[in-house]
Amino acid sequence: MALGSNVRHVRYGPPRGVLAAAMKALDHGRYAVIACSPVIESAPLGPSRRRYANAVAIVRTKRMPDEMLHKLQKIEHRFGRRRTGRAWGARVLDLDIVLWNGGAWAQDDLVIPHPAFRERRFVLDPATKIARQWRDPLTNLTVGQLQGRLTKARHASR
Repeated sequence: MALGSNVRHVRYGPPRGVLAAAMKALDHGRYAVIACSPVIESAPLGPSRRRYANAVAIVRTKRMPDEMLHKLQKIEHRFGRRRTGRAWGARVLDLDIVLWNGGAWAQDDLVIPHPAFRERRFVLDPATKIARQWRDPLTNLTVGQLQGRLTKARHASR
């Protein structure tokens, strides 16, 4: 799963602190954080001007993806996130299911693999630190291969 924050939290501090607290919130009950990437900073997408802190975690759970999404949204809400319908805005915490070891999943408002993860360095760069060999079930490419495609220098044609 991918984690992101670009808003200071009154209790947890700057975005890096928010991500650390979110990891602790995930690592209990029916979840177990197996691995967590280093936190990176990235430029925002859309109108927000604040830089993001991003990380990726491997989380073990017996929950199905739709149940997990519901629980992740509850955690986001506890951290102060309010879904206003406005895309790309600043947020105290964003938790996204990117890949699932069960393959592809599509139901209501959840699609796995996350539709845009292949184009997002702020997901792929940290993911290569902990899940380089995980495969995208739609392309069969590993996370490392997808990240390599994004970062490979483009040669100008003559």
